[in-house]
Amino acid sequence: MKKILFLTGTRADFGKVKSLIEALENQSGFEVFVFVTGMHLLEEYGYTLLEIERCGFKHIHTFHNHTHETTMDLTLAKTIEGFSAYCKTVNPDMIVVHGDRPETLAGAIVGSFNNILVAHIEGGELSGTVDELIRHSVTKLSHVHFVSNSEAEKRLIQMGELPSSVYPIGSPDIDIMRSETLPTLTVALDYYNIEFSDYAIAMFHPVTTESKEMAHYASEFAIALLTDERNYIVIFPNNDLGSRHIIRAYDKLKDNPRFRIFPSLRFEYFLTLLKHSKFIIGNSSAGIREAPYYGIPTINVGTRQFKRTERADIMNVGYELENIKEALQNINTHRVKRPEFDFGSGNSTQQFLSCLTDSTIWSIDHQKQFNDN
Repeated sequence: MKKILFLTGTRADFGKVKSLIEALENQSGFEVFVFVTGMHLLEEYGYTLLEIERCGFKHIHTFHNHTHETTMDLTLAKTIEGFSAYCKTVNPDMIVVHGDRPETLAGAIVGSFNNILVAHIEGGELSGTVDELIRHSVTKLSHVHFVSNSEAEKRLIQMGELPSSVYPIGSPDIDIMRSETLPTLTVALDYYNIEFSDYAIAMFHPVTTESKEMAHYASEFAIALLTDERNYIVIFPNNDLGSRHIIRAYDKLKDNPRFRIFPSLRFEYFLTLLKHSKFIIGNSSAGIREAPYYGIPTINVGTRQFKRTERADIMNVGYELENIKEALQNINTHRVKRPEFDFGSGNSTQQFLSCLTDSTIWSIDHQKQFNDN
């Protein structure tokens, strides 16, 4: 019996690993554990632990790793402490982490320092912000790499990872995006009491390296939405440093019937709402990956997705009000082409299962070596 421990700290990374957890729960020979921390436990951000609990996973452990806007280093330290203690009770054979969050780095540190296989999902991708530093650091601390495409695979090999440790399985959320069981638009609108069906989606996150400017940037973003005449579904930012400024800026939108503001949305419902939206505006990765996949136009604001947008057919604009207003004026004429890059064909979960049920992955050397070839 192999024990697999997943770590999730945000609604975004849970959307990536949910299908993987569900598949392993139903697979003989595996016992699955889910360590829930970060934004999931904050009421202001929707207390998304409830979404995880609805899945009915057998082993869910919660840990509060910070209060609002704790700096990344302290969040990292506290998460290491809590996750390390839990690992000692579970004794997992593998730790699975996703992406580029401080919680991800904590999981990789605990695993690598305790001689536990660490599997990293979606390494080798670019962002250009501090998130990229975290993502590549996790790569060097991980033993197994489940990547989205051949470009990410190539970058990991450039970073000295063994080709035999890199598995291009695509992005697990594509499996959910292609699912025929997503709720209908009517169901999603009724579930969240949204009274309009003609709308755009707004998601704006803080950039930690620009925290001193975030109050101004958030205000410009909110004012731009107010000056537009369309309806908007607005979703709270993540809880990085600077998020408080964005939430305060959204006070300008309250009591306006053109706006419905939510701390969080269930992932499947969000996908349905995104798929039927006119466009998405802000700086969420959803505008870089999920929206182009559905053929939805994206207005990408600022630097958060720097280098991740080069091959996506999206509109990149600055933070200032006039830049955003101009993009909004032109978005109706923007025609989206299906992106050429590939994040999988909807069978990432099956490929993930095939890897874990193959004895090869369990013979990977815990003592990593840099590959010069």
